[in-house]
Amino acid sequence: MTRRQGTALPYSRHWSRSNSRFLVGLLCMAFCVPTAWVQAADITPTRTVTANGMTVLFLEQHFLPTVEIHALVKVGSAQDPPDKAGLANLTASLLDEGTLTRTSRQIAEHIDFVGGSLEAHATEDYTTASARVLKKDADLGFALLADMLQRPAFHKQEFERVRTQILGEIVSDDDDPGNVAMKAFHQLIFHGHPYSWPAHGTEDTLNKITVADVQQFHAREYVPNQTILVVVGDLTQEQAATLVQTHFGPWKKGSPSAAQLKKPAPIDRKMVQLIEKDLTQSTIVLGHTGISRTNPDYYAITVMNYILGAGGFSSRLMDSIRDKQGLAYGIMSQFDSRVMPGAFFISLQTRTDVTNQAITSVLAEIKAIREAPVTDQELSEAKSFIVGSFPLRIDSSAKLANVLAQVELYNLGLDYFTSYPKAIEKVTKDDVLRVAKQYLDPQHYALVVVGSIAKAKIKQ
Repeated sequence: MTRRQGTALPYSRHWSRSNSRFLVGLLCMAFCVPTAWVQAADITPTRTVTANGMTVLFLEQHFLPTVEIHALVKVGSAQDPPDKAGLANLTASLLDEGTLTRTSRQIAEHIDFVGGSLEAHATEDYTTASARVLKKDADLGFALLADMLQRPAFHKQEFERVRTQILGEIVSDDDDPGNVAMKAFHQLIFHGHPYSWPAHGTEDTLNKITVADVQQFHAREYVPNQTILVVVGDLTQEQAATLVQTHFGPWKKGSPSAAQLKKPAPIDRKMVQLIEKDLTQSTIVLGHTGISRTNPDYYAITVMNYILGAGGFSSRLMDSIRDKQGLAYGIMSQFDSRVMPGAFFISLQTRTDVTNQAITSVLAEIKAIREAPVTDQELSEAKSFIVGSFPLRIDSSAKLANVLAQVELYNLGLDYFTSYPKAIEKVTKDDVLRVAKQYLDPQHYALVVVGSIAKAKIKQ
């Protein structure tokens, strides 16, 4: 049984168990499917709500004999008690470590034997668990996933082993200047908010969590009435409905915690944290609070941010910082939109002796995009790339199921796959200038630098 840490989101852990006997050819078919089969016009899922309150999205796809079963539970590390940060992630990490009806070894053998996979991980806002199997093994896939979600055993031995493994990864993360910088950055901009701590917690908080904490958290939060179940694959509507009812119908409604999180407070001043490490380069993170996924300006911000720093070699930051000044190999900007406003940040590594120049240049680019409209060419290229690359986000059943779950979570509408490109195409130069002025702040921001601070002589 193998576990690995994913990197899809900062400070989230992605545990997976996959079968090494899954033939290369089948993998290529399942995960490198031509985009023709996922054209937006073909994505018309059905939505139902079961008697126990679970929302079910089903998309019938017969191109491959596979079935993806993806569950999203609306609880994540943001619901962790402050002194026990990491609770949601530890709970998710234990889901496939044995249930009341199957041992961890049996779960692994069952999924390996049919060439499928099981995955579970927690993020800041939610927890996901999924099963991927061939059509002929759909009943087993549903059975294993339902067992994990509804009846995990949380054995003491497995609890201690998994917690020790997570603690080891936390220690390892502290040796990575990028992780150190992002952790410090989040603590600055989200001070006093649950987004300030890593999803996997800290050494101190993780050591305070008990088996009883995990059991109580699961019993309270893992309920069907705050779960979205997405089924994508080679099933009919009737077959999918029968499997859902058989395996998830008996799941009893619950009363999850009703605590409503407040939005992170915006930064009202410049904040700087310098972290000394004996390195030849400085790792820089600069930014502030950003937007939620449901912000109506999301699409205009997406275009603006592509031009600023998310567009790779097409971005202004890359053109100025790398190409013209030679200050960094790579640089990027990102809006990490969540249920609550996430972070906006720019990150790069540069030589110690040019740290101040790099910071000044980054701020100059932020100011520039706020002061004058972008060019027609920049706008056209940004929109063309964003719309053109959209199908790559849904070119496998796993990606498609994940996006569908997000669509439901953020209430984006089942026409999302046609409305998204249209919303991007509508963005104008005036929109880009407006959102740049509104959502970028070169005066009030957090700056974190990890490196040889004494040599860098950073000007504050």
